[in-house]
Amino acid sequence: MLLEGTLERITFQSDDDGYLVARLTPSGKAYLVTIVGKLIGVRPGETLSLEGEWQEHREHGRQFLVSGYHTLMPATIDGMRRYLGSGLIKGVGPSTAKKITETFGKYTLDVLDREPDRLVEVPGLGRRKVEVIKAAWRSQQQIKEVMLFLQDLGLPTGLAVRIYKQYGDAAMAVVRDTPYRLADEVYGIGFLTADKIAAGLGVAPDDPQRIGAGLRHTLGQATDDGHCYLPAGELTRRATDILDITEDLAAEGLQLQIADCRLQVDGEPGSQSTIYNLQSAIYLPPLAMAETGVAAAIIRQARAPSDIAGFYAQARWGDVFAHLAERREIRLSERQQDAVRMALTSKVSVLTGGPGTGKTMTLRAVTVLLAARGYRCLLASPTGRAAKRLTEATGAPARTIHRLLEYAPGASGLFRRNADWPLECDLLVIDEVSMLDVLLANHLLKALPPQAHLLLVGDADQLPSVGPGRVLRDLLDSGAVPSVHLHEIFRQAAGSGIAESARRINLGEPPEFSGHSDFFFFAAAEAERCAQMVVELVAERIPRRFGLDPRRDIQVLSPTHKGPAGVLQLNKLLQEALNPEAPGKIEKRFGMSLFRTGDRVIQQRNNYDLDVYNGDVGVVAAIDHGEEQLHVQFEDGRSVPYDFAILDELALAYALSVHKSQGGEYPAIVLPMLMQHYAMLQRNLLYTAVTRARQLAVIAGDRRAVARAVANHEVQDRYSGLAGRLRGGR
Repeated sequence: MLLEGTLERITFQSDDDGYLVARLTPSGKAYLVTIVGKLIGVRPGETLSLEGEWQEHREHGRQFLVSGYHTLMPATIDGMRRYLGSGLIKGVGPSTAKKITETFGKYTLDVLDREPDRLVEVPGLGRRKVEVIKAAWRSQQQIKEVMLFLQDLGLPTGLAVRIYKQYGDAAMAVVRDTPYRLADEVYGIGFLTADKIAAGLGVAPDDPQRIGAGLRHTLGQATDDGHCYLPAGELTRRATDILDITEDLAAEGLQLQIADCRLQVDGEPGSQSTIYNLQSAIYLPPLAMAETGVAAAIIRQARAPSDIAGFYAQARWGDVFAHLAERREIRLSERQQDAVRMALTSKVSVLTGGPGTGKTMTLRAVTVLLAARGYRCLLASPTGRAAKRLTEATGAPARTIHRLLEYAPGASGLFRRNADWPLECDLLVIDEVSMLDVLLANHLLKALPPQAHLLLVGDADQLPSVGPGRVLRDLLDSGAVPSVHLHEIFRQAAGSGIAESARRINLGEPPEFSGHSDFFFFAAAEAERCAQMVVELVAERIPRRFGLDPRRDIQVLSPTHKGPAGVLQLNKLLQEALNPEAPGKIEKRFGMSLFRTGDRVIQQRNNYDLDVYNGDVGVVAAIDHGEEQLHVQFEDGRSVPYDFAILDELALAYALSVHKSQGGEYPAIVLPMLMQHYAMLQRNLLYTAVTRARQLAVIAGDRRAVARAVANHEVQDRYSGLAGRLRGGR
């Protein structure tokens, strides 16, 4: 059955697959009907020719279920006005659309298509605004073409905007001619999506391009799990499962990828070797460059001369520490004194220890001593939350590593600070170094001036970095640099149940939940009940008893993303409890996510263009549907605008995964732990979660899950060559 009419308004639309519910005026009629189905990129004001059938919905009544359609551009001036003013073109609202249609009448769309420079004839439109409208109109036509192509392949149409943003007017040509480029170059498009596009274009399963892309994808998946490389035999075995090809074909493909320098053997940059065996380490080139770069920089830095080390090698340390105690009220234990001596006499050193063991006081001593002699100290951490906490703890300004290195759009190597323009410091302190992956470590070390000392501070018992590598553990295992481990808990005398429980967990002993005023357990072994308990604790019990703000002071952490007590479901429940729908609160739905003004959100990847980074947390300050932007006020005070097209970079942050919480410290944490989380129940995960709490830690769930986590000290090892390179001096 055919139905033709004008689209009046869209009630709901999915950014993933284009499914919508909308109201349409049938041609020649004066009433509205409801249409439902997958209609890609349609806008109010368009005339649509629809194929489908009428159906009676139990709750919503009569609807037209669309099975196919094509767009007829608006034929009436009123239709054109509504079409242009519907948000189709960024910066063109209803008033500008009215001016354009009043100027060109029924020829409006022809002018936009064929003579867009004539837009200068519209009153109030300057040349700059005209250029913006021209570019937006052209991009919309290109995006719609890509959307329709993806729809034919049964793929998410929301990817079209990203593809166009990456390739511009060449987007469709790239999709048709070199689909596997999408997996390498477009965020949000993995190998499986590119492979589906390629299959739709007739690319054979044994095509060398497909096998090469599959091998790179397999290695990329391994780096997502923290590995820097995979042994060749394991790489080809994993790839055969993904590609559904023989190991012989995978091995041939690997040989070609090595010959083309798309993959590297044993990670030696510049090596022309194409010879490998099943145990050879196979790297993606950026990881090979980063790992060898970090090893070389550590060795080079450690050997370079230092004025600081020369001076303090002759120091009368008894007088130094007495002065700190008398004049600065900085009293140090023997181990802390060892750490201070190490930091000032060794060019590269590592300070480790759990919560409450005095790492911060040791840092204060180091920075105070150097500042007194006019030496310059810089402090940084991998995340904004960790940098803010470091500033509060030491009294010295600290920044994120990304901002320390000064990202520069379009600059070679991403950062302004590098070997050609190094940091201006005599000592660089990096806190929470367990979070530091090998890629960021390489950028950091490039920017370190040769004379400077480097002090790396962290807790080796926490979860490893989200990114590839295990920099802190490799440094300790290699023995290539001196280190001090602090173990005495200074907070224990003050009755800190958090610090004592963390110590017990680390020793493999179950935490004690009784007798503490800052550490509690609430039984709720069934998943749905546990989720309800978490919401009740956050929204009611903790604020009532401890006076904490549930939206600012309490952070829910979960071992997993999925499930009734996982991050995704808890965020929905907490959003409903803490920031419910209300008059004046503006909303934006993006895929499966719903954002509302006042929501707490987290950035999920590094976006160098916006100067926001994975783990940055803020609040949705405004949502502008006219400009198609959502504004986030971050903890550092900056307001950052997000185009609607990139909202998948944000997620609600009422609940975070334990991994995402690394580097943060919160007044209170609430942690659900259930046997359903079995695969994630590990000692370092529980330890990391508990040590995020500053004043209060609450676990809700099943005591068996806590016991399982404490007992499980088996952590999946990572393939990393850094320790071996450091031991070998290369």
